[in-house]
Amino acid sequence: MIKKIVIIGPESTGKSTLCEQLAAHYNSVWCPEYAREYLLQNGTNYTFDDLATIAKGQVALEDEYVERVRSQKLSNIRHPASKFQPLFIDTDMYVMKVWCEFVFGQCHRFILDEIVARKYDLYLLCNTDLPWTRDELREYPDLETRETLFKMYKDLLVNQSTPWVEIKGSNDDRLKAAIDATEKLLYENQH
Repeated sequence: MIKKIVIIGPESTGKSTLCEQLAAHYNSVWCPEYAREYLLQNGTNYTFDDLATIAKGQVALEDEYVERVRSQKLSNIRHPASKFQPLFIDTDMYVMKVWCEFVFGQCHRFILDEIVARKYDLYLLCNTDLPWTRDELREYPDLETRETLFKMYKDLLVNQSTPWVEIKGSNDDRLKAAIDATEKLLYENQH
């Protein structure tokens, strides 16, 4: 059985790194953020409609990775005592909702519908306490904007029923907190 664990948070908070580390730790896979590939191919001058295209691409990519995990043999799980196989997902429709609303002041119906339809087992919310690292796609180097975005994510998580954990501190602290939360999910819910 697959447990879907989503890593969200503002840009440059270590989401992709954490996904990669967790997938390696559990000998599983992680679903990358579709927006990165899309923006690298199409440029960073995106429109509101581009965000709907990105959202649809993210959903399709996530579904592809769910099938990939389903086809893996359960003996590949690092911790065979658990009957669950984790899939780590870098970004979901909450990220798309925040992005749409922050940049354009509105959100696509597709995104809102997918938030209702898709179910996840755990959210890991990455705090802004890592230093911002420049790359060609990042837009918000200032801490004030990043903290505003973090609060938007936290508000979403507080007001929904899926368990979530805030991830903060050094890279080692983040990985330990993420593994602890994942272990709790994988082993406490086996009955």
